[in-house]
Amino acid sequence: MDRSSLLQLIQEQLDPEHTGFIGADTFTGLVHSHELPLDPAKLDMLVALAQSNERGQVCYQELVDLISSKRSSSFKRAIANGQRALPRDGLLDEPGLGVYKRFVRYVAYEILPREVDRHWYFYRHRSCPPPVFMASVTLAQIIVFLCYGARLNKWVLQTYHPEYMKSPLVYHPGHRARAWRFLTYMFMHVGLEQLGFNALLQLMIGVPLEMVHGLLRISLLYLAGVLAGSLTVSITDMRAPVVGGSGGVYALCSAHLANVVMNWAGMRCPYKLLRMVLALVCMSSEVGRAVWLRFSPPLPASGPQPSFMAHLAGAVVGVSMGLTILRSYEERLQDQCGWWVVLLAYGTFLLFAIFWNIFAYDLLGAHIPPPP
Repeated sequence: MDRSSLLQLIQEQLDPEHTGFIGADTFTGLVHSHELPLDPAKLDMLVALAQSNERGQVCYQELVDLISSKRSSSFKRAIANGQRALPRDGLLDEPGLGVYKRFVRYVAYEILPREVDRHWYFYRHRSCPPPVFMASVTLAQIIVFLCYGARLNKWVLQTYHPEYMKSPLVYHPGHRARAWRFLTYMFMHVGLEQLGFNALLQLMIGVPLEMVHGLLRISLLYLAGVLAGSLTVSITDMRAPVVGGSGGVYALCSAHLANVVMNWAGMRCPYKLLRMVLALVCMSSEVGRAVWLRFSPPLPASGPQPSFMAHLAGAVVGVSMGLTILRSYEERLQDQCGWWVVLLAYGTFLLFAIFWNIFAYDLLGAHIPPPP
């Protein structure tokens, strides 16, 4: 029986008057008496949904959404608050898994705080499409770095080379009219140390996040952090250029760390306290290094060195927009009031930053270094 036939059968037999609700006891019997083309996690959730309703009814639309692989916040609340029939055994007890399935299980415990979500992800995960966004961005950054390293014959502190700032990818305040630079600066890096740090975090955190939450959401979060980084620098550090993908990296990391803290009891990743401390130390050290290079350059430079404000802007985007995305696993963002509040705040910031870049530099008489 396919999904459409199943839904039609349920509606005809259990909701002939089209009230939008189905009796929970009758529905539970139907679930157990038919061979449904659903994975085990969905079958458990259907039974839990039926038993969790205080009025003894199941909303027909909730059923449609679940069978269609869509989950709403009301369904999540029903599962959380009701007498759920989900299995108590965790995925760690699953025997006979292959290498890839064990990796999927590892990702589920690294990213998701609730057992019901881990089961849902584990059983419905498919290897296609793969997490191509973070891998592609990291590969592009490495290729660009190698090209400029070979061209400049310099692999550390590349920004001190007089030819480096002439790249059409770097954000420079003198080239603000070239709008693509507000994003493409993420492909350029100060040196091997910054590239290595960003690439490591993109692969260790970004790839698992993309596997769980999908390409669209994670790419949106990453690019929002990158764009917020360059725009924040153009407002708060008007003379400084920007290079590196730290805005996007800090958006991902801050969102993930904030999600772990807010769901501390439910997270099952090993050594989570130690890993949290190490992550905060590494991120703080990277910001400290950027501040040092900005205000105390170790080598003579022809102009201001890249700003550190992109790191902080990315972290703010991660805690706000990113946390909203990560707490909404398999739920429709457009159905959540918080998502629209975050979008409104981000849109307001974008408009302010655009007008600032158009008018403020001339009105304030900012002395920016000549563009290379």
